[in-house]
Amino acid sequence: MTVTDSSLPPSGRDSLTDDLRWRGLIQDSTGLDELRPLLDGGAAAFYVGFDPTAPSLHVGHLMQVATARRLQLAGHRPLLLVGGATGQIGDPKESAERTLNPPEVVAGWVARIRDQLAPFVSYEGENAARLVNNLDWTGEMSVVEFLRDVGKHFPVNKMLAREVVRARLESGISFTEFSYQLLQANDFFELHRRYGCQLQFGGSDQWGNITAGVDYIRRRGAGPVQAFTTPLVTKSDGTKFGKTEGGAIWLDPEMTSPYAFYQFWVNVDDRDVSRYLRYFSFRSREELEALEKETAERPAARAAQRALAEELTTLVHGEREMAQVVAASQALFGRGSLEELAPATLRAALTEAGLVHLDELPDVAGLLRDSGLVPSLKEARRVIAEGGAYVNNTRVTETDARVGAEDLLHGRYLVLRRGKRSFAGVELRG
Repeated sequence: MTVTDSSLPPSGRDSLTDDLRWRGLIQDSTGLDELRPLLDGGAAAFYVGFDPTAPSLHVGHLMQVATARRLQLAGHRPLLLVGGATGQIGDPKESAERTLNPPEVVAGWVARIRDQLAPFVSYEGENAARLVNNLDWTGEMSVVEFLRDVGKHFPVNKMLAREVVRARLESGISFTEFSYQLLQANDFFELHRRYGCQLQFGGSDQWGNITAGVDYIRRRGAGPVQAFTTPLVTKSDGTKFGKTEGGAIWLDPEMTSPYAFYQFWVNVDDRDVSRYLRYFSFRSREELEALEKETAERPAARAAQRALAEELTTLVHGEREMAQVVAASQALFGRGSLEELAPATLRAALTEAGLVHLDELPDVAGLLRDSGLVPSLKEARRVIAEGGAYVNNTRVTETDARVGAEDLLHGRYLVLRRGKRSFAGVELRG
């Protein structure tokens, strides 16, 4: 099936360029006058790159992945580059030299990231996406070829003027990281030469590398080509986007469960949610403006957060996992069946709430205390006596009540709840 502009979510009153600008997705560009005809004029090949510096992409990559999907929906042809070569080098950081990962580790990460990109684009039709690996051309190049054919086109004074390089000059930067810009620029040239790539985009921190590629293609007598950057995603409270107390929010379900992924978006700050919807959602402008209005009028309903969480969880993990996540969210608060939840989903939900591991099961009062729902046995018995204690969504009314093996969900879990909103999980070891 060909992905065409008939699938484009906005209302149709805006061009692609106008829609990208309304969403805040164009920060820097080679010039809107040059960019607009390319973006609005039909099918153009574009590329965006992902370096395998970890076994999975994380939510920080969603800006680029979602933007690539947006351009394909408008009729353009994605070249998704996974850096089997550049991933072995590493783009310079302002803080310190990167740790170089072994080539075989990088190769394994390349394969995993390729799989993670698959749900976002279509690999069929006239504007089918293509996965490319820069190791295919960089790995074949000798040192002499690299210095003669690539290096001679890069003035050192321009490379030294790059902000991240200036920041590292005093503490030191290796030639390996210093030369990263040349490798990325050569990627743009090779994709232009091999596939007719006319456009590159990336995060705003990549602007120096991207413009180096635009200039390199011009110096090689090719082009013209265009480029733009998207803004770095930030949080209003000053903390880093995509980070929680448990670490990064990964796209790999083994590293971040679909339930935890969903909860990350549900818990987005009201100050951020409208901006994130514009960045990541494929809903129309009218729908987004309606959600923004509802958030302003009824923030406690968290309609915008739920809409964002449901859309992105479905996109990343699929409809089946999304249905399980919603079922778990309802069941934990007594609005659904705990027995119908898959073990992995139940465990993920309980881990988010607070999961304690026990070798044996005390009475219910002891479970409430051990799970942290109450501070003491005395308080636990009071809560039970007042009708505020639940095990697996069943109210417990006897202060000396106990649970047995038959009460364990999937043979090992219990869901404890105090009142309507405080819950925790127990996992029986063994």
